[in-house]
Amino acid sequence: MKVILFKILALLNRIFLPNFTKKRLDLSKASKIQMIMFGWKLYVTKQIINQ
Repeated sequence: MKVILFKILALLNRIFLPNFTKKRLDLSKASKIQMIMFGWKLYVTKQIINQ
């Protein structure tokens, strides 16, 4: 159940959240909102890998 949930979240992240690597975002100059989005995407990815 947990795996399916995080896979769905990962799919939604790819659809709705911006891709920061394609935009060449410098994390030292990112805004708070961009850092929150980056952290969320990282958390979801880490949860899928750990399953």
